[in-house]
Amino acid sequence: MPEGTKSLFIRSKIWIENDTGKVVFGLGRFKIFEAIQRSGSIQAAAKELKMSYRAVWGRIKATEERMGKQMLIRNVGGASGGGSRLTPFAKSLVEQFKQLHKNILTQSDDLFEKKFKNKIK
Repeated sequence: MPEGTKSLFIRSKIWIENDTGKVVFGLGRFKIFEAIQRSGSIQAAAKELKMSYRAVWGRIKATEERMGKQMLIRNVGGASGGGSRLTPFAKSLVEQFKQLHKNILTQSDDLFEKKFKNKIK
């Protein structure tokens, strides 16, 4: 092992694709939806994530089109002003992805420890 390398770790990325290979949902969209859930606004989420409004909106629209489901409920006017909130479906998607991601990370760490890490000398 080269000098300075003390520990090795496995890293995994997951995302969900449709049958044409286009991304439907992944960690980036998960972060977008969580930011919208926290802030109640696409604009505030974009600012928090250091993304343009257009980029955030484009990813949301792509997910809606590819899943055939509405992801956001847009508040129009009223006392609360504008803003957006996740649909019940989008909330469920976020929670299910969070659990899936956590399980995959845990399982990949376990497999790495058992099958790979101790065999590298």
